[in-house]
Amino acid sequence: MKYRAAFTAMLFSAPAFADLPLTGGETSTRQQGNAAFSLPASNLPLLDKVDFSVGNSFFRNPWVIAPSSTTARDGLGPLFNTNGCQSCHIQDGRGHAPESQTDNAISMLIRLSVAPESDLDIETQRLYGPLPEPIYGNQLQDLSVPGTPAEGKIETQWRYHNFAYPDGKTITLKKPEFAIRNLAYGNFHTRLQTSARIAPQMIGLGLLEQISEADILANADPEDSNQDGISGRANRVWDVRKQATALGRFGWKAGMPTLEQQNASAFNGDIGITSELFPADDCTRHQKQCLSQPNGSGAGGYELQPEVLTSVTFYTQHLAVPVQRNSQSVSVQHGYAQFEDIGCSSCHVSSFTTPKLADLPALSEQTIHPFTDLLLHDMGPGLADNREEFLANGREWRTPPLWGTGYHAEVSGKQSLLHDGRAGSVEEAILWHGGEAEQVKQRFVALPEASRQAIIDFVNSL
Repeated sequence: MKYRAAFTAMLFSAPAFADLPLTGGETSTRQQGNAAFSLPASNLPLLDKVDFSVGNSFFRNPWVIAPSSTTARDGLGPLFNTNGCQSCHIQDGRGHAPESQTDNAISMLIRLSVAPESDLDIETQRLYGPLPEPIYGNQLQDLSVPGTPAEGKIETQWRYHNFAYPDGKTITLKKPEFAIRNLAYGNFHTRLQTSARIAPQMIGLGLLEQISEADILANADPEDSNQDGISGRANRVWDVRKQATALGRFGWKAGMPTLEQQNASAFNGDIGITSELFPADDCTRHQKQCLSQPNGSGAGGYELQPEVLTSVTFYTQHLAVPVQRNSQSVSVQHGYAQFEDIGCSSCHVSSFTTPKLADLPALSEQTIHPFTDLLLHDMGPGLADNREEFLANGREWRTPPLWGTGYHAEVSGKQSLLHDGRAGSVEEAILWHGGEAEQVKQRFVALPEASRQAIIDFVNSL
């Protein structure tokens, strides 16, 4: 691929720790441990780091029930999944699925919708997004303020099966099965669609937001014209601010166009906080107690004041990406070569360069290595949620960035990979690949064990 030569030179030329590849360009941090995902971009000016800290305070601290004397942070609920962003994005890292039926689902949520039935339904979904479940809305909210019943409770069971390599090695794979119990407002629609989603890591999002649309679309091949089996395509989603369709970049199915909208949507759906982008609580007409609850004390009738949304967006734009580790390891170097040779980079594109940005200088003209194409790919029936989202069908997912993969256990306590956290390791995640990635997975499976481990070591070095 066209970025390979430049990245290979960086990867193999570093003689010491101080010269390791800067995965996030000049924004990269060498922080390790549980704070590895929580630092500002290293090239962020001192005064801008003050703004970063302000945004961090609203991202980190909990919101409270209205009315409250803590006027900057009141308005929680009436229905919600958590009371603060950090509860889901653990140390700015990933969430995880419940480990048992009694475990809570705070860092995971379940999206709800109904399958389109008419041509009008299909067109509406393609333009504005999934059709909300008529009683429970766009996602299940399993917590609530006093006086409003929570919508239901998520129960989780894990199913296990063994996978055997041709060389005889076996590995146990697991898959969660989710049930929603104790529905407070009646039964679901008969055409209910659900999708479990864990919270993704927050690093490098501002850099991904700045990649030009042309550079993203250059990797798209929706008709598989080169016949390599990979047919990535862009999602087109509704931009609330612009009231127009835009390229989707964020979320497990690239269902959000900007970080501002992603943040405002999460405040609204996850915490129950209204804003100018999402001015109403996620209460349906069937939820009378929810509709009767007081609003918070934010200006203009919105609980999330515009300047707070701006601060949180600035914070999420400038979280630094940790540098790659162990680049001098023979196994890591061999793993990168194998990663390229078997075709992983067809979707996990190594490098982009952001354009010149007068208003975001720290993110300007940065050569970065996220290992994603930000495109949708059919990942096969094993990973399918069978739920559409704008143009994404029920088997498609956006390629997740790989930067920071080796830090997950340090940051949030475990490697919960894939959209529902089923994969507890890079190896498990690879073995769940199917659809467009089936041929690449089979090449991985056919490799000698040492080469398979080298690929795993490489991904964990990022």
